[in-house]
Amino acid sequence: MIDYRFAPNSDIERALANHEIDIGFMTNISDDETVSCRPMAQEALILVTPAATVEPSWEHLIELGFIDHPDGAHHAGMLLTANYEQFQHINDFEKKGFSNQIGLILEPVSRGIGFTVLPAHAVAAYPKPELINSHHLPVAVSETLYLAVRRQQVLSNRMHTVIDNVQKWL
Repeated sequence: MIDYRFAPNSDIERALANHEIDIGFMTNISDDETVSCRPMAQEALILVTPAATVEPSWEHLIELGFIDHPDGAHHAGMLLTANYEQFQHINDFEKKGFSNQIGLILEPVSRGIGFTVLPAHAVAAYPKPELINSHHLPVAVSETLYLAVRRQQVLSNRMHTVIDNVQKWL
C-alpha cells in the first residue's frame, strides 16, 4: 500500500526527520542535516490568469491581485523576477485569496478573482481549462523536484521500485 500526500516542503522535511515517511519529493534542498536530497526532475512554472487575460501586463497583474498557496511566494518570486523588471516582492500584489488544496488553487483564478503561479502539472490537472489562461512567459523558469530521504537510511527494494516508477513518470 502506498500512502501519498501533498504537503509543503517543511512538512515533508519534518516527516522524514521524524521517521514518519520513507521518502518525499521536495522543491527545495533540505536544510535539515538528517535529510538528503537529490534532483529528480525539472518542472516549468506557469503564470495562470482568468481566461479573459490575453497578455498579462504588469499593470493587469497588479489589478487582478494574487491567489496565494503554500509555495505561492516562492513560485511567483522565481517566475516574476525573471519576466517583470517591476517585480520586487510578492507583497507588490494585493492578496485576493489563499488555498492549501492543490485542486482548489485555480478556482478563484477561473472566476476572475486573481492570478497565481503554479507548476505545470497542477495547471494541467485543472478540470476546467477553458476558464483559465496559462501563460508561458518569454523567460521560462523551471523548478527542480528533489527526492528526499533520511541520510544513512537504507531503502528497501520496494522503495527503490517506487522511486524507479516515479522517475519514469517524471
